[in-house]
Amino acid sequence: MLELAILGFLYEAPLHGYELRKRITALTGHVRPVGESTLYPAIKRLEKAGLLARETQPGAAAAPRHTLTLTRAGRQDLLHRLAEPDRLDVTDENRWFTLLAFLRHLPHPAEQAAVLRRRLAFLEEPASFFYDGERPIVAEELDDPFRRGILTIARATSAAELKWLRATLRSLEP
Repeated sequence: MLELAILGFLYEAPLHGYELRKRITALTGHVRPVGESTLYPAIKRLEKAGLLARETQPGAAAAPRHTLTLTRAGRQDLLHRLAEPDRLDVTDENRWFTLLAFLRHLPHPAEQAAVLRRRLAFLEEPASFFYDGERPIVAEELDDPFRRGILTIARATSAAELKWLRATLRSLEP
């Protein structure tokens, strides 16, 4: 998720590490805070892999600043990650939101639609946070108001996303 966010934001524009961290934090929020001890090793890995380039610029008043840019290989890597996401990127809500934030960079609506169809298929599978054996439990079956709340909120969120997915797929597909 972090590497995808780094590549995605740099696809849009070259950035300094601090600005990149601010944008990633705004995207992932409190759920997955990004510290320097996580971000900068990820940047170094991507740089070592030839996906990022670093340019040193003089600082306005202090130390020099490093601007990060995506290389051609980095652009191709991002497009591959977007077009062929791992299953977890489609099923985990936080990873899905990161993927969705940059899906517009795929050049063809058919590629975008293929990714959305994978998410749609996942959401249409019967599922719950709680089970009776193999059978998913629905909110109405629970006496526990807190677990019922989890399922009620999840159902509403899924219904909204399903509506959006179906409408977006209709707009992308001929």
